[in-house]
Amino acid sequence: MVGKMIMAMFLPGFLVIFFTRVTFNHFLGLGLTVALIAASAYKGYTHTWPLIIIDAASLTIGFWLASLMMKRKKQSK
Repeated sequence: MVGKMIMAMFLPGFLVIFFTRVTFNHFLGLGLTVALIAASAYKGYTHTWPLIIIDAASLTIGFWLASLMMKRKKQSK
């Protein structure tokens, strides 16, 4: 359970940033990450409320960082 919580803290945020870098759109990066989280919840890997809350917090922080990254990229052009 501790391993799942540690992964829930870092993996969704990292995935949002990764998909943003690949697609050059932070909304699409968030959407792809939410789709992966939803698929894992459907399969039964996310089965407790604390894991869901930690996933949501990590998604929020990852989206915030991705939007900052996109803002900096637009300013550098």
